[in-house]
Amino acid sequence: MSAANPGSKPSLALNAALKSTASPEILARKTVWIFDLDNTLYPAECNLFAQVDQRMGEFIAKQLGVPFDYARHLQKSYYRQFGTTLAGLMRVHKMSPEPFLDYVHDIDVSVVPDAPELRAAIDRLPGRKLIFTNGSRAHAERVAGKLGVLDLFEGISDIASCGYEPKPSAAAFDSMIKHHGVPSNDAAMFEDMPQNLEVPHKLGMATVLVHSTYMDHPIQRDMRNWSALPEHVHHLTNDLTAFLKVIDVNGSPGDPGTGN
Repeated sequence: MSAANPGSKPSLALNAALKSTASPEILARKTVWIFDLDNTLYPAECNLFAQVDQRMGEFIAKQLGVPFDYARHLQKSYYRQFGTTLAGLMRVHKMSPEPFLDYVHDIDVSVVPDAPELRAAIDRLPGRKLIFTNGSRAHAERVAGKLGVLDLFEGISDIASCGYEPKPSAAAFDSMIKHHGVPSNDAAMFEDMPQNLEVPHKLGMATVLVHSTYMDHPIQRDMRNWSALPEHVHHLTNDLTAFLKVIDVNGSPGDPGTGN
């Protein structure tokens, strides 16, 4: 399938001078490491999510019998209003989630690069590792398997296990925490969407924004005007692997910085 990306726009660089809002020593003491999947664990530049994005529009057009352009309008409107396109389809059109998830995740994961350096960087982190995604478990397993990191994660919290309540809702985080027995104060959350870090911040987690080049939400345009990181974003990086490599898990002073 083509990796064309009709929903994205040119990437917008963040101010390189943006500084962490929390101590790197606090991050280094965490023992539960929670990673979003799409455009976080894998680089957005591989354009994998463009395939998912395209197929969401196709699914809506077919199921509702509307032109593709209008289906795309609904897709993005529901995403911004409900947190995910699926949440909007379930609430507004009473659609069952399984056919949607099966269709949109039927994609070519060969574009995802093998990531031995990412694997080593995750492996060195002390404690437990989890994937927390608004997608399906099967999608997470395929993508993490292609990256070569799946076996490093003790569990996956997917949209079904959260009762189809998506991030950024507090209910989604509550489900993940209860299902996996996560002590919030001991956890760090890595995400490419800043609104998905608001609840983790309130819960006492360390938060890391992995800046993505994929553009499909207004907040990603707003980020270019940031003069400082918002309170709920403790750390920012443009390179997840580089950021993880310099977390001082041995406890000596250091700052992961932006990972550039």
